[in-house]
Amino acid sequence: QVQLVESGGGLVQAGGSLRLSCEASGRAFGDYGMGWFRQAPGEEREFVTGIDWSGRFTRYADSVKGRFIISRDNAKNTVFLQMNSLKPEDTAVYSCARCRQDYALGTREAHYEYWGQGTQVTVSS
Repeated sequence: QVQLVESGGGLVQAGGSLRLSCEASGRAFGDYGMGWFRQAPGEEREFVTGIDWSGRFTRYADSVKGRFIISRDNAKNTVFLQMNSLKPEDTAVYSCARCRQDYALGTREAHYEYWGQGTQVTVSS
């Protein structure tokens, strides 16, 4: 059974930064793509960013491109999300997810199989 546990969320002022972490249990973390999604109140969950197993290939939503950076440390079974220049519209619950075996890098919910519980990020204006 794979478990994903996020940490690092919190309250930050606009323009500030936060770094989220997602630690995965189970074997073969380094064999799978990982991703981050977010869901704001009253909104559907949306793709934020994804990374392939090696860390060499990444994808970003246009809304976060140039501000957020995804990375991973396969030795620590952890994927990170560095969020800079935060805006109030980035306020959401952020969840990490592990790709299904047949997707090297996912950009949609259907590409992912396992999900964390999420961590709240609140950006004040």
